[in-house]
Amino acid sequence: MGKKRVMTPAKDVDLSSTKYKREVVQAPHLTGFVFRLFVRIIEAPLIGPIIMNILKKENKMDEILRHTVIPEEPMFKPEYPPQEMEPGVVVLEEDGRPEDRVESALKCLPHYDVAELWENSSASFRYWKIRDYAHAYRSRKVTPSMVAERIISIIEDNGRNKPPTPLLISFDAAEVREQAAASTQRFEAGNPLSILDGIFMAIKDDIDCYPHPSKGATTWMHEVRTVKEDAVCVSRLRTCGVIFIGKANMHELGMGTTGNNPNYGTTRNPHAPDRYTGGSSSGPAAIVASGLCSAALGTDGGGSVRIPSSLCGVVGFKTTYGRTSMEGSLCDSGTVEIIGPIASTVEDVLLVYSAMLGASPANRISLKPSPPCLPSLSSNDNSNALGSLRIGKYTPWFNDVHSTEISDKCDEALNLLSKAHGCEMIEIVIPELLEMRTAHVVSIGSECLCSLNPDCEDGKGVNLTYDTRTSLALFRSFTAADYVAAQCIRRRSMYYHLEIFKKVDVIVTPTTGMTAPIIPPSALKSGETDMQTTANLMQFVVPANLLGFPAISVP
Repeated sequence: MGKKRVMTPAKDVDLSSTKYKREVVQAPHLTGFVFRLFVRIIEAPLIGPIIMNILKKENKMDEILRHTVIPEEPMFKPEYPPQEMEPGVVVLEEDGRPEDRVESALKCLPHYDVAELWENSSASFRYWKIRDYAHAYRSRKVTPSMVAERIISIIEDNGRNKPPTPLLISFDAAEVREQAAASTQRFEAGNPLSILDGIFMAIKDDIDCYPHPSKGATTWMHEVRTVKEDAVCVSRLRTCGVIFIGKANMHELGMGTTGNNPNYGTTRNPHAPDRYTGGSSSGPAAIVASGLCSAALGTDGGGSVRIPSSLCGVVGFKTTYGRTSMEGSLCDSGTVEIIGPIASTVEDVLLVYSAMLGASPANRISLKPSPPCLPSLSSNDNSNALGSLRIGKYTPWFNDVHSTEISDKCDEALNLLSKAHGCEMIEIVIPELLEMRTAHVVSIGSECLCSLNPDCEDGKGVNLTYDTRTSLALFRSFTAADYVAAQCIRRRSMYYHLEIFKKVDVIVTPTTGMTAPIIPPSALKSGETDMQTTANLMQFVVPANLLGFPAISVP
C-alpha cells in the first residue's frame, strides 16, 4: 500500500462522519544556549534540511501537501460571491474623505452619556473612550497638550525599567508635543478636524508613520528601506487629527505569537508583567491595555492583532482581506495579512476603522469588494439588533483549549447573549482544520520568505533573532508544489465556510487556546522556540487569515 491518498471533493464530503482531530505539535521547546546551537544546526547545508524534513513528517505536513490528491483548483487570494447588503447598516463612501466617514460612523453609535464618565469617576481605573476625550477637549476640561505631557512622562519612565520592557521602538517627545500643540490650537479656534482630533494612537513598527523608521523590530530593516511618507491607513487617520506617539514594539517581523523580542526588550503584559502580551502586535495591545492610548494599529497575518488583544483584555479587529490598504507596510504583498485597529472598546474600533478603510486600486479590481458598511446602533429600531443573530459553534473545537477556564468563560458569554438577546445557537461542523492550518503556514511562510530573500542573500539574515531564523529555516523547506497544494486546500476550506455561512451569521470561538504564557527568564536574551505554545495561541485564528474573513476579539 502506497502513501498516496485521494480527497473526496469538498461538495461531496459527508459532514456527519467528520471527526475532530486535536493538533499536537511535535517540536522541542528550546531557549538559551541549546536554542542557539539548534538554530546553527538547522541552518547547516546538509543536516539542516534533514532535521526539517523529519519535523515536517512528524507533524503530517508531507502527508497533507505531498501525498494527497486535492481535487479542487488553487485559490491564490480569497474569493467571495457577490454580497447582499444587510438590513440596518449604514454604507460608507470608500472614496470619500476619512473625516466624513468618521462623522457617519459617529451617527451609528448609541447616545453618549456624559454623566457616565464625569459623575462616576470614583472607580479606580476606567478606559477613556474616544468620545470621552472628545467631550473633555470640547468642554475645555483638558487639552491634547496636557494629555501629551502625561503620556510622555509615562513612556520616559517606562524606558528606565530594568530589564527593559519597551512599549515603543521609536519615540520622539518633541514630535508628539508638536502634534498635540497643533491639535490644541484647533480646539481653541473651535475647528477640530473630526471626533478623532487629539486622539493618541501608536503604530506597529511594520507600518510606516513618517518621520519614524520602520524596522519591523529588526536591528537593520531601516538601513535598507527608507520611510518617506505615511502608510495609506496612517495618512487617513492623520487627516482626521490623530496624534501618533511613535512606533510600537512587536515580535520581530511578525514571526511569532508571544511578543518576545531580544533586540529591544520584550513588552510585558500590563495585567501580569511576568507574562507575555501575545504577538506579534505586542506593543500596540499593551499600550491600549495600559490606558496610554485609546487605540493603536497592528497587522494580522496569523492572529497578530487578535492574540495580543485577547491576552491583554482589549478589542482587536481583523478586517476583511483587502478592505484596508496595505500600502506603506512591510507586509504589503501577501494574501493573508491586514492592518487592523486595537482599542479598549468596540465603539472605538468602529470609529478608527471608518477612518482608515479603503481598498487599494489593485484589490478593487481583483476582489470586487462590496461597499463598506457599519451597523446602525443609534435608533430604537436596532436596540435589539442581536436578537436575530444566528451563532455557529463547533463544540469539539470550541472546547479544545489548554484550560477549561477559557471555554467555560466563553460559554458564559454565549449564554448571556442567548438569554439577554435571544440569539440562536446552531451547532456546526468545520472539516479539515489541521489541513487548513498547514495551508496557512505554507502560505504566510512562503510569502514572508519571498519578501525577505533579497536581504537574506545580502547577508542580513544572520542579524535576525534566533526564533525568526528558525521560522525561515522551515519556510525554506517548502516547495512551489507545496504552495500550490496549500492554495487548493484554501479553496476547499472556503467552500466549507461559505456553506456554513448560509446557516449562521457568525462563527464563535475563544480567541486563543490558552491564557498568557509566562515568560521564561532564559528566553529574554536569545528568544525561544515553542511551537506547541504557538499552536495553542493560534488555535482559533487561522480561518480568518487564510480565507480573508473579518474577525474580532472582545474581552
